[in-house]
Amino acid sequence: MKKMPENLVSYSRTSEFSEDTVPQGLLRGHQTKEGVWAKIVVLEGELLYRMLEPEVEEVMLSPGTPGVVEPAWLHEVKPKGQVRFFVEFFHAEAP
Repeated sequence: MKKMPENLVSYSRTSEFSEDTVPQGLLRGHQTKEGVWAKIVVLEGELLYRMLEPEVEEVMLSPGTPGVVEPAWLHEVKPKGQVRFFVEFFHAEAP
């Protein structure tokens, strides 16, 4: 799993999602904008995180094991039973 660069600053966060409330857009291939990193934080349960490029890689996320989303990379998630999670967005510090 990739690590986020140290010079990133959090600027936004989604509300909490569950297996019933996760937006449909997160369940199929989507991406952040150029320069935007994200961290998928699981509070309870498990969430399958699929990075779809440059090649498919799957990681099971759980509390204590967040997912790192690199800028503009296609990815999707899939709940594995009951889950609670949110997504936090980051960008580089202003010079």
